[in-house]
Amino acid sequence: MDHYVHVDRAGLDQARELMTLFGDHAMIEAANRAESSRAVGNVIHFCRWRQIERAIELLSVPHVVGTVH
Repeated sequence: MDHYVHVDRAGLDQARELMTLFGDHAMIEAANRAESSRAVGNVIHFCRWRQIERAIELLSVPHVVGTVH
């Protein structure tokens, strides 16, 4: 798992919303949105949804990942 995620507060809110709406399938939904964005040539939204997908992955693990300050 890649431990680096670059997502802003709005992205975290979207990740939380997808987790609430789709549960265990939230990552799949984010991946589908990324692919839809890529299909229409929207690179910015593609990258954003990929980062949200990674954020969901990190938020889903039951233990701390990475350095704790």
